[in-house]
Amino acid sequence: MYDLDETDKSILRILQTDSTTTIKEIANQLHLSTTPIFDRMKKLEKAGVIKKYVALVDNTLVDKNLTIFIHLSVKEHGKDAIDDFINAIIEFDEVMECHHVSGDSDFLVKLLLKDIASYNDFILEKLAVIPNIGKVESQFSLSERKNTTVVQV
Repeated sequence: MYDLDETDKSILRILQTDSTTTIKEIANQLHLSTTPIFDRMKKLEKAGVIKKYVALVDNTLVDKNLTIFIHLSVKEHGKDAIDDFINAIIEFDEVMECHHVSGDSDFLVKLLLKDIASYNDFILEKLAVIPNIGKVESQFSLSERKNTTVVQV
């Protein structure tokens, strides 16, 4: 765990809202000079607190209108079998998230696809060829009520 002070937290809040905010703009908002802001950002990056800077894309504007959550169970639960499954599933571009979970299923996978035909293709041509898959249960998102990448610090 990295020990964050209030200035670090303020920098993170600003960058999570808009990662294109310049060092000078952050310094002005926090009433500091640019050098300590730059140094703190580099320390946060080096420590892995800031993993990367990205552009968030509106999926509907790039023709990805269908969000699906798949609950997957695997037949074998040994480390090698789990690792093989994870290595296979994370290679698919359609997979936005993959979580090893507790409960009735072993994994929760979030897909982002164009339409139901694309989902059918994914199931038949990609998911079905991964060995060790047991039960598959899919849920389709009817609407998105909240989606954020901001981690409260």
